Amino acid sequence: MVDGGIMKADKTEFRELVKMAWGNPYVMRLALSAGIGGFLFGYDTGVISGALLYIKEDFHSVKTTTWLQETIVSMAVGGAIIGAAIGGYINDKFGRKKSILSADVVFFVGALIQAIAPSPWVIIVGRFFVGLGVGMASMTSPLYISESSPAKVRGALVSTNGLLITSGQFLSYLVNLAFTQAKGTWRWMLGVACLPALIQFVLMLSLPESPRFLYRQNKIDEARVILKKIYPSDEVEKEMNALAESIESEKADESEIGDNLIAKLKGAFRNDVVRRGLYAGVTVQVAQQFVGINTVMYYAPTIVQFAGFASKSTALALSLVTSGLNAVCTLISMALVDRLGRRRLMIVSMMGIIFFLVSLSVVFMEASADAPKISSFESAHFGANSTCPAYATALHPSNWNCMSCLKAKCGFCSNPSSKFLPGSCLINEENSNMKSSCKAENGVFFESGCPSRFGILAVILLAAYIIVYAPGMGTVPWIVNSEIYPLKYRGVGGGIAAVSNWSCNLLVSETFLTLTQHLGAGGTFLLFAAISCVSLYFIYRFVPETRGLQFEQVEKILEQSYKPTCFFSGGDDDHHNTSSKGTV
Repeated sequence: MVDGGIMKADKTEFRELVKMAWGNPYVMRLALSAGIGGFLFGYDTGVISGALLYIKEDFHSVKTTTWLQETIVSMAVGGAIIGAAIGGYINDKFGRKKSILSADVVFFVGALIQAIAPSPWVIIVGRFFVGLGVGMASMTSPLYISESSPAKVRGALVSTNGLLITSGQFLSYLVNLAFTQAKGTWRWMLGVACLPALIQFVLMLSLPESPRFLYRQNKIDEARVILKKIYPSDEVEKEMNALAESIESEKADESEIGDNLIAKLKGAFRNDVVRRGLYAGVTVQVAQQFVGINTVMYYAPTIVQFAGFASKSTALALSLVTSGLNAVCTLISMALVDRLGRRRLMIVSMMGIIFFLVSLSVVFMEASADAPKISSFESAHFGANSTCPAYATALHPSNWNCMSCLKAKCGFCSNPSSKFLPGSCLINEENSNMKSSCKAENGVFFESGCPSRFGILAVILLAAYIIVYAPGMGTVPWIVNSEIYPLKYRGVGGGIAAVSNWSCNLLVSETFLTLTQHLGAGGTFLLFAAISCVSLYFIYRFVPETRGLQFEQVEKILEQSYKPTCFFSGGDDDHHNTSSKGTV
């Protein structure tokens, strides 16, 4: 991320990167040390999905209170919004290195608080601190990498930050699986995050400040020393001159538009080109979240349980597939984004997302309708005091099935002969021991979802959803936001778009379980599909193709109202397509 945008890489840069890994390992050390911030980001977004399953076991109030589960998950996002906001200030005031070190300390403290938390509210406090660290790291790590990398491999090195994010998510699922049988389960899952934060802190202590920040602080000799370690000796003065020219240009822009946030925001919204760029940039960032991706990242094991897999370890293992696919398909995006174009890739991705969201909706609705019935005989078998009170007093108990039982906050014990046959609806209260009683009768106790013949199909569709999401809507919105704004407004434009992304992330993660409670999993995915249809129209209407264009060419497209000519246009026609009919 450079001044609010994400650098991208081409094949040449990756080839140069391989050469540099052998020729100048110091640069790789800089990039990978800072990139641990992206790893922390990914680990935190993935680990809570598995930890939540076990937190519910230890705290009955969490199991019975949907908004408490949502708050535990989403509080880190709330902290990240604040962390990203203050991260920019810390970057400019104290430097990139100190900002990363501060993020590590805050993240370490947050992970430790979560690991030793005696109550749900303490977990929430820990989640907030972890979110602060994540938000600061998400702003600073890519910036430090980009400012401490040779120009010819800069895009490739910054791209590794995104790869480390998805790698962190994948590893978090592995860690979750590793601790399923350990005493303390979720405490270990959340506490392990202390280690990478501590490792990065130690590594960063021995690394320098970014040369760009040093130069801005008039520490020119120190900046030259760092550049000598990064560039061949015959290129150092050339880079020093380029750095001086870039910073002088930056200062000139600040004098023109103001160096405080309020002045920059006013200037951005008064400028037609920037405003139209924001229509495009914010559209793709909001769309990225409202397709429901972070419900999968934060609640994947819970969704798998909705599909009928009662075992926590099975749910975690199946969730590992979605996380792995996300990491692999992020690599595919690097190969496709410059070949197919940003606009076309997003449109195709959105169409696939809509198709699989609708398919998931249908499968979950069918699974709900096909849920096993409740047998009064099987329920009575465990004793009158064990039967779910709502079922025992129901006017039409013969109409009840497993889903009715779960909606009444009770548990379904499957029939010992077959989990698809009528089973029992039992109380599911703290210290009720119904789970062990059900297991003793060779049954399986279901709390989040019902036995379903469609379960494996739901997991396959979830995986397909990730496959079409990751190469398009997963990575392209960030690339678009690095290219859509004039240089002088790139920081403020990218910042507005990033805050929009985080805010929508918070909204979606804070409401997902409540939506499933009222609409069912099928209705919730159908709602995301409907919002995705609206998002697809806005992407088609407001987002031009920026592949291969100079910033000046993008400005020319946005000077007048952008009007697309072809739904699947890769951009060649749109590059020169402007219209004088009306304004946006």
